[in-house]
Amino acid sequence: MRKKLQNLENSENKNYKIIAVDDEEGIIDSLSIFLKRSGYEFTGATSPMEAIERVKKEHFDLMILDFIMTPIHGDQVVEEIRKFNKELYILLLTGHKDLAPPLETIRKLDIQGYCEKSDKFDQLLLLVESGIKSIAQMNEIKKINKELENSYLESIETLRYTVEAKDNYTRGHSDRVSEFSVLIGKKVNLSEKDLKLLQIGGLFHDIGKIGVPDSILLKESKLTDDEYSEIKNHPSIGAHILSTATIFRDIIPIVKHHHERYDGHGYPGQLQGEDIPYLARITAIADSFDAMTSKRTYRDSLPLETVITEFERCKGTQFDPELTNIFLDILKNHLDEIQAIQESYK
Repeated sequence: MRKKLQNLENSENKNYKIIAVDDEEGIIDSLSIFLKRSGYEFTGATSPMEAIERVKKEHFDLMILDFIMTPIHGDQVVEEIRKFNKELYILLLTGHKDLAPPLETIRKLDIQGYCEKSDKFDQLLLLVESGIKSIAQMNEIKKINKELENSYLESIETLRYTVEAKDNYTRGHSDRVSEFSVLIGKKVNLSEKDLKLLQIGGLFHDIGKIGVPDSILLKESKLTDDEYSEIKNHPSIGAHILSTATIFRDIIPIVKHHHERYDGHGYPGQLQGEDIPYLARITAIADSFDAMTSKRTYRDSLPLETVITEFERCKGTQFDPELTNIFLDILKNHLDEIQAIQESYK
């Protein structure tokens, strides 16, 4: 029975990749035998610089790292790795307790544990097993969070499609705004995180129209002042809808402020200039461009020359001037990228 349990554990351990870094080849060889016997997928490196590159290119769950090495010590290795990988579980090996880095350094670099080198690896194996259990728990939490996130996304998508069913103009509009926003974001070298926010924010920027009466939303003639005031409520309604789910917290500024104007005459907050969230300023340009180039019941889509003239006229009043210049460059020199998006969401 005990052997069966051990075989089961070893089988499960195959799912985890461990990299060990030590400039003594004998230590690497010993760790290789010891950890492979326990069922782990093992990689050894005698060069700390090589180890950093391996971690950049490959996925590892856990790292066993010697502290005193050349040309750089273990804490410097961790410092480099933490610049691009915050999740790798790291155990530090020291030749002697007195040679261990200060506790402050261990905390700062998020080193999960350390132990002294020994001919026996019992203590190290306990730390590795404990680390693998923590990793397994974190993976399960991430999986649950992802399932919850997908459930929220599906719920909000249902609302979005409900809006699109009400308003023919909205159909495809949010998808194009999302893609145009990401295109602008890439031109200004935004991070992957911000590009993701632009993508989701663009998809849901008009979600508040679910709260606008059909009689106003579908009206083909000119809106009265009161009706226009109702339409202007949709950013605040959308922000309120999304506020019930914490995963949408970061896109709420896009949804709420994509109708603000750079000169402060927009809505709902009359924010001005750089007080308007940066991603909302990008979405405002994408939203206005799609409105101009979409066919409406009361007019055809505007020609490109008219759109360019309008953006040049509104630069610094309705739109952020720097972002407008970037978008104008796209329209004048990279129009094929815009057209590809329009073709995808006709």
